[in-house]
Amino acid sequence: MKIGVPKEIKTNENRVALVPAGAEALVAAGHSVMIEKGAGEGSGFSDANYTAVGATVGSDADTVWREAEMIMKVKEPITIEWPRLRKGQVVFTYFHFAADQKLTKAHQDSGAICIAYETVELPHRELPLLTPMSEVAGRMAVQEGAKYLEKLYGGRGMLLGGVPGVAPANVVIIGGGVVGVNAAKMAAGLGARVTVLDVSLERLRYLSDVMPANVTLIYSNRHNILEQIQTADVVVGGVLIPGAKAPKLVRREDLKTMQPGCVIVDVAIDQGGCFETSHATTHENPTYVVDGIIHYAVANMPGGVPRTSTLALTNATLPYALLLANKGWKQALRDNAALRKGLNIVEGKVTYPGVAEAFGMPVSNPDSFLS
Repeated sequence: MKIGVPKEIKTNENRVALVPAGAEALVAAGHSVMIEKGAGEGSGFSDANYTAVGATVGSDADTVWREAEMIMKVKEPITIEWPRLRKGQVVFTYFHFAADQKLTKAHQDSGAICIAYETVELPHRELPLLTPMSEVAGRMAVQEGAKYLEKLYGGRGMLLGGVPGVAPANVVIIGGGVVGVNAAKMAAGLGARVTVLDVSLERLRYLSDVMPANVTLIYSNRHNILEQIQTADVVVGGVLIPGAKAPKLVRREDLKTMQPGCVIVDVAIDQGGCFETSHATTHENPTYVVDGIIHYAVANMPGGVPRTSTLALTNATLPYALLLANKGWKQALRDNAALRKGLNIVEGKVTYPGVAEAFGMPVSNPDSFLS
């Protein structure tokens, strides 16, 4: 199979979908890999690193998209990339369709086969291709929250862990999944007082066994969320419904109950965000203020640490990319139930329930396209 890896062009996105070791594995399996010129530089990989393992370098994005049977990316194709999509081409990347109807429509119109990293799902509900970026984003959420809590950035002027004789900051984390756990680990390690809210009692019981003493676990409901955010210095939103829009758990009017200079970090922004006042920002302009509350809602947070993120991403995606390349997308999806759940759009039809529900569209059974 001919595999193409274009350069990411979303603002301040320095990740690349495939490291040289991944390209080497695909070439060794008999496939051709074309990397767009300079695609790996933001993550510290030169064109020479790729050619040394048997990949070729495409002079521009048009060449890579035109030659490839399967495109591997990090982020969803943006508007200027949509005309490059073509019927029957496999695109394997993070899409987050449920948060963007125009994006969804463009990919339906293209006739491309869209397999989303974020909805590949193992039998025990783990999302193996979302997990590494959720780990990065959860840890980054606390770093960014701590930074913007500084007075220089308009924050309350607090040190997250406090000092002897001075109380530490309160960090409230909504959602006890991968993002929430990693945020809690970081915040607790820095000495903050941490509260994690989740709707699963089973999850809370598990977290009670693994979290340190400065992490409090509370059942998530409207009353408890409102109570906790009133004294919070940093609030991290890490709620995920796979493939669907995130629920709005903190409303505009709730901000008035919060402390001025508090920092909200909405890690769920790729799926629309879990704060009513959230809208996507960039690493270039990461924050804005609503009712005295600082909002950090960068839609590609792991892009801020591209070396770590790119290596973690390829570790997770490469086995699935090899399946798609070795067997073709239909056979690969027939043979692997987890990968089959990654199919979101094919032949203009939406095959993932969460995406169809977001826009009131009919949903097609993925199996109907795999014969």
